[in-house]
Amino acid sequence: MQLVDNTGTFLQVFKPILCFPAGIFKIMTLKYNSEQRVEYLNMTERIGMNWLEVFQGNAEFYSAPYWDLLTSVWKCGGQVRKTDAAKFMKGIKSAQTAGKYVESATENGFLQEEDNPRDARSKLLALSPEMKGRLDIFFDQAVEELRNASKKVESANPANNP
Repeated sequence: MQLVDNTGTFLQVFKPILCFPAGIFKIMTLKYNSEQRVEYLNMTERIGMNWLEVFQGNAEFYSAPYWDLLTSVWKCGGQVRKTDAAKFMKGIKSAQTAGKYVESATENGFLQEEDNPRDARSKLLALSPEMKGRLDIFFDQAVEELRNASKKVESANPANNP
């Protein structure tokens, strides 16, 4: 859709696209140009490479389930019940499969497990001190990437470059 003022001067191009979050259809106008979108992709790629470095280059852990598990435990800031940690992995529907990811993270020293003093039937998980330190560094790098990308996206805005 193109907009023109009453003299016929071209004002802006809007590219309506059909979006369907959660099954609801709506028209959405695109707000960013290709250069800005490419910068977003570049940023996510750099953050992804930093995530890989959390595991010292071991691509086995470069996956959404480990991202969900470890970042959610980090965000909790302490111990979480093992059953709750298994539910952090949004793309894993099977409790058995989720449990395998938790066990792998524990066996590889990313998580530490201990008995729950309030409930003998459950276990508690927390990040190992080494993994917490790695994730702290990762998030500092990610925030820095976000700040740098934000500046690049803003400078790629045609309204800021007359």
